Amino acid sequence: MGILEKFNDASRGVSEKAKNISEASNLKRKILYEEERIVEIFTDIGKKYYKSHDEDPAALKVLCDDIDTRRRRIKKMKYELNSIRGYKVCPQCNAEINERFQFCGRCGFRLPDIEDEDFMSLESNDYYTESSNNFFDADPNKSY
Repeated sequence: MGILEKFNDASRGVSEKAKNISEASNLKRKILYEEERIVEIFTDIGKKYYKSHDEDPAALKVLCDDIDTRRRRIKKMKYELNSIRGYKVCPQCNAEINERFQFCGRCGFRLPDIEDEDFMSLESNDYYTESSNNFFDADPNKSY
């Protein structure tokens, strides 16, 4: 292998890493936007309920559906971000596992795959967003 071929291989590697860094940065920005918007929607729900708590719940349901849609987007983007980084996060114990594995090495839980039928389902206690500083943690067993 000549020096020119080695140089070309090295430049391809650097180019690929720069592309991955750019994609990761874009995903982080999009996730942050969605999380901030969720906090704004929660605020809108509170304001609407406060102003007219006898209002038809269907009006609030639209906002709740918007939150769920955004949470699904965030879940998919976080999966893509972790994939760029080369790992999956175990939903059971939050361990970072190499993306080649299907089961968690720590707890044995089956790791999610974006192709799974139930991948986009939402957990009942994942209202947490990075920007909300745990404000929307829906864990009923947690003492505040």
